[in-house]
Amino acid sequence: MSATGSWSCTTAGSPASSAGKRPTKRTCWHWPCSTDRRNDMEEKKSFKSIFSTKQFTLVLILIILCVLFTVITKGSFLTIVNIRSILNAMVLVSFLAIAESYLIISGCLDLSLGAIGTLCGCVCAILITNHGMPWYVGLIGAMAVGAVCGSINATTINIFNFPPFIATLAMASIVEGLSYVITDGIRIIMETPATAFIGTYRIGGIVPFGVLIAAIFFVVYAIILSKTQFGRKIYICGSNRRAARLVGINAKKISYILFINAGVLASLAGFIFSSRLKNATVSGITGQQFSGVTAALLGGISFGGGSGGMGGCLLGLLVLNVFNNGMTCIGVNTYVQKIFSGALLIFALLLDTVNKARSTRRNTAK
Repeated sequence: MSATGSWSCTTAGSPASSAGKRPTKRTCWHWPCSTDRRNDMEEKKSFKSIFSTKQFTLVLILIILCVLFTVITKGSFLTIVNIRSILNAMVLVSFLAIAESYLIISGCLDLSLGAIGTLCGCVCAILITNHGMPWYVGLIGAMAVGAVCGSINATTINIFNFPPFIATLAMASIVEGLSYVITDGIRIIMETPATAFIGTYRIGGIVPFGVLIAAIFFVVYAIILSKTQFGRKIYICGSNRRAARLVGINAKKISYILFINAGVLASLAGFIFSSRLKNATVSGITGQQFSGVTAALLGGISFGGGSGGMGGCLLGLLVLNVFNNGMTCIGVNTYVQKIFSGALLIFALLLDTVNKARSTRRNTAK
């Protein structure tokens, strides 16, 4: 038998069967070979890999959190009212998480998105309430402001070579100050039938309308990232920016698009937040960009860029909001929750560091 296995055959019947006088029965046995053993090993390996993926780990953590909080709260955690509260919180962070995911995969970061969203919400309320503009004009104005802020971030990073952390942190301070200047630090009412519908309508009386909007955005951005040439360019820029330039990819152009996109998504988050509250305040969604970063990192998006996807980001977003809501349900103090939120971000960074170390060792071994 050869190293790759063989077929062994025997023929039943008399020698005359070869002359066609008597039918014969031919029986064959396939002896096990190395190829079969390799296929079995690959099947076992693929089955095992399902349970070692980040997505499976997140699903497991999500189930454990739901069971734990349900037991502690004696069933009040998984009520329709509380599930709706989790979904409402997810809507705001989802736009920031999408924006941060794209930027982190490309090798950048934006710490100004929460402040930009707050400023855009204030701009929208001023245009609608103080100047009598239709709601969609207010929304377009807010998106324009977000795009301008994103382009400024991209310029300071790509033209002046500022580190993204410093550039966007400075932008956050500037934008937060602008919010106080244009509003004088007071709340501005923003209430129209359209904004009330977007902010408070529930599909089937259960699912907030904003959840549908966020779901559509998640699907669209997931398709762009995983199925288009532009998405592949984002991954290449995040993996090796110099190599991206060598193969003809305009990394600066990609960066401009992503930062402008992030500003627009932040403006949408600010608009939905103001529509839900029916007013705009200077606090708004400031600081929520850290939740977006945490969701992205929990979802397996590498802080070094070049890996991750929107599916993991969505799971990370679910885990984050279930965790935060559960802390509230069991009566944890708001200030203590901030401690846990910071610890969760550190945990996400630690997971990313461990995963990168494992990947490095695996590549070295090959």
